[in-house]
Amino acid sequence: MSTAKKVLTKAKKITLTLLGFTCVAIGIVGIVVPGLPTTVFMIVAAWLFSISNPRFEKWLLGLPKIGPAISNFREGLGMPRKAKLFALSSIFAFTALATILVLKNLYVRSLIVVVALFGIWYIITRIPTRENITDSN
Repeated sequence: MSTAKKVLTKAKKITLTLLGFTCVAIGIVGIVVPGLPTTVFMIVAAWLFSISNPRFEKWLLGLPKIGPAISNFREGLGMPRKAKLFALSSIFAFTALATILVLKNLYVRSLIVVVALFGIWYIITRIPTRENITDSN
């Protein structure tokens, strides 16, 4: 049995590249919209580009603020303490704003609170804090 390299069709490459750029666009919107993550979408975009178009992956990794965050994620280095605190405070502020001032439906409020609590739990317990890792950049 030979180990054949997986070959993507041109349509799959185009689709994955378009999905990558969609993630980049959502990530850019996330820069200015509190509660919408930026880095997560850029990490997904880098992954999609790594499969479909390495040139765009290289471009994304070369961006001054986003590239190091993607590389740190890939290397398992976690988030800097300041970024963690900012992410947690953004989630809290967005949740408070949405549930207290904007939304009236109890079910939607409850769903947002549950998702926010999951996000807070995940950031606190699953993502390492960079200052706690001796191998940091």
